[in-house]
Amino acid sequence: MTDDRRWWLVTSGQSGKVSVSFWCGCLVWLKLDFASLRQRRSDPIQSKLKLKIKMWGVMRHKLPPLSLSQSHSNSFSQLRNTVSAFRHFSSAAKEMNVREALNSALDEEMSADPKVFLMGEEVGEYQGAYKISKGLLEKYGPDRVLDTPITEAGFAGIGVGAAYYGLRPVVEFMTFNFSMQAIDHIINSAAKSNYMSAGQISVPIVFRGPNGAAAGVGAQHSHCYASWYASCPGLKVLTPYSSEDARGLLKAAIRDPDPVVFLENELLYGESFPVSAEALDSSFCLPIGKAKIEREGKDVTITAYSKMVGYALKAADMLAKEGISAEVINLRSIRPLDRSTINTSVRKTNRLVTVEEGFPQHGVGAEICTSVVEESFGYLDAPVERIAGADVPMPYAANLERMAVPQVEDIVRAAKRACYRSVPLAAAA
Repeated sequence: MTDDRRWWLVTSGQSGKVSVSFWCGCLVWLKLDFASLRQRRSDPIQSKLKLKIKMWGVMRHKLPPLSLSQSHSNSFSQLRNTVSAFRHFSSAAKEMNVREALNSALDEEMSADPKVFLMGEEVGEYQGAYKISKGLLEKYGPDRVLDTPITEAGFAGIGVGAAYYGLRPVVEFMTFNFSMQAIDHIINSAAKSNYMSAGQISVPIVFRGPNGAAAGVGAQHSHCYASWYASCPGLKVLTPYSSEDARGLLKAAIRDPDPVVFLENELLYGESFPVSAEALDSSFCLPIGKAKIEREGKDVTITAYSKMVGYALKAADMLAKEGISAEVINLRSIRPLDRSTINTSVRKTNRLVTVEEGFPQHGVGAEICTSVVEESFGYLDAPVERIAGADVPMPYAANLERMAVPQVEDIVRAAKRACYRSVPLAAAA
């Protein structure tokens, strides 16, 4: 409780009594700025009072009724009306960037479960290489926010051992390229232990950090590992795009009893997205293995994950101007893969374009194509189009780097080819 006044109010008056309750989904935190109120005492409260409304966790605690005089009852009634007048704010979306979303998810899960802890290089004193862990060391102390030496194999192994004993470690890699130093623990120690122990050993651990291409960091810091880890039974692989994805999926990953590889994108950290009131609730959690249809359409299906979802949405806007209605699917989860949503969409649009940053051979797009050929081949009206990164190590030069990573224009051209709307080469010449 800070120096300012904070009120939790959900009121219902009966016979001069008011019950102050904390119910799931109904808890409203009203922070009243009394200094501002004193300055503007003469103005109508509804137009001038600054309210910061946040949804807080699942709380089922009911205080005993308070007997009130008629005057108090009237005061609470008036206040209840004021709360009702502002209630629409709780459902209005607010802006939050992906960095803030990840930070808040970590904070809330660490607050809710003392078994959750964070470890990695520079996560404590430096507050994370990308400031994802900002403020957590100060709040939870060095026992739960651990700075490690530069030894991924060492601290990944410590994390897996802690998970064996019932703790819930969140292991941060400064980039997932460095997870190659720890891949023995990720695959052999974490992913396989539940199966090899006949279900007796659970490994509730999260490996998280930026994955894929950033900007000008060369081949050894630009690799996308989605298909690598997604090929391994025993792992779950999540790839958030928006702030809501980041919050909901990271919470799901931390609560999950199995090891989760959580692939973020460095270039998305500072990007802001609207976040609903539901997503701001500390109980919010997205289901693992369920894709999201970001945009509905009827002419072509475009699947994408992580940063490529934004590119796919931009491509869909451009295609709409040419009369092509594209349905964009945000995969969210690479393993398990939501084959049902993908195939249902393809059976509606009869065309498919897959988009990914990773290499084309044995990629996520190849797996999606296989699923569609096996389950929905008879519905296809055109060959499947795959858009992926170039089949070369990432170049350092900016102009070559751009050519090695899929661009919006590549997605547009592929969708037009699938819809037989591309311009013939002879005509273009």
